[in-house]
Amino acid sequence: VQLQASGGGSVQAGDSLRLSCAVSERLFKYVGLGWFRRVPGTEREFVAAVDYSGRNTEYADSVKGRFTLTRDNTKPMMYLQMDNLRPEDTARYYCAARKNGVLKVVSVEYDYWGQGTQVTVSS
Repeated sequence: VQLQASGGGSVQAGDSLRLSCAVSERLFKYVGLGWFRRVPGTEREFVAAVDYSGRNTEYADSVKGRFTLTRDNTKPMMYLQMDNLRPEDTARYYCAARKNGVLKVVSVEYDYWGQGTQVTVSS
């Protein structure tokens, strides 16, 4: 499975961004997907995840109510709509996939990773 994240950029606090993750078509509809982020010098942090069906999602407390993860199994694509961005959301964002379609929030449970896209939010 190959993943390609895009959509990052530099914005002001309160602005919105939508990240996209293109997933290689093979086995897409069976995999669990997630978004993680990392600030240099820190551990990778869970942001959001979805199971293979798209019906079950999970969010980090820090982004609940502001970020929305969706997947389109017909494309195949995954999206992260990020609203009301804050400076503390500044990080490199990575999309990830796991062969087992069950939703997981821990990075070690994921088998495949994209290269990441940078999000910078200034106050």
